Amino acid sequence: MSPLRQTRASAAKAVPPPASKSARPRRTAPPMYDFGVLRELRKQAGLTLDETGSRAGVSLAVISKLERNQTSAELETLHRLGNVFGLTAANLLGLAESRNAHKIQSSSYQSSGFTFRKIAYGNVAAFLADAPAGARLSKPEMHSDEFEICWVLRGAIELTLPFGTSLLAAGEAVQFDAVQPHTYHARQESQLLLIHLRKPNRF
Repeated sequence: MSPLRQTRASAAKAVPPPASKSARPRRTAPPMYDFGVLRELRKQAGLTLDETGSRAGVSLAVISKLERNQTSAELETLHRLGNVFGLTAANLLGLAESRNAHKIQSSSYQSSGFTFRKIAYGNVAAFLADAPAGARLSKPEMHSDEFEICWVLRGAIELTLPFGTSLLAAGEAVQFDAVQPHTYHARQESQLLLIHLRKPNRF
């Protein structure tokens, strides 16, 4: 083999193969819950890990791993830890969840002439609605035990409830118990924002 061919052959061996797609680092999604909030609650209460564990009946190792997001929490553990700080398990979970931003896509649908765009997070759902003049809608969503807020952004909406009728102009809002029958009537071409707030447990 000539020296030129030997040089080319050596150069070819020295060139590393291209990295495969599988070898590239993958982006990992942020955790849904950040229990670092436990450390903040503990410090605000002036408690050490040992004191928190003793009051909650949870091992120091579990609490330490939770604070560093190295383990997941069982419902019973959340209940025990929440009691230490005067919180329910749901409240504690909500604090951990609220530390992250959760991006979602709205959904769209139509009902009785109203066009809705909807998003929902946990205990709240929001509906942006557009309605032509004359459109009428009775009980637009199947409700659980919720409050409903109606905020008229544009136009005029007539809201009928069992105890009376209200005419809402742009900029006006009303809150009521969503379980009771109710009807929206667009007196003009209108846009409104409906917010459903789930009632806190009363037991």
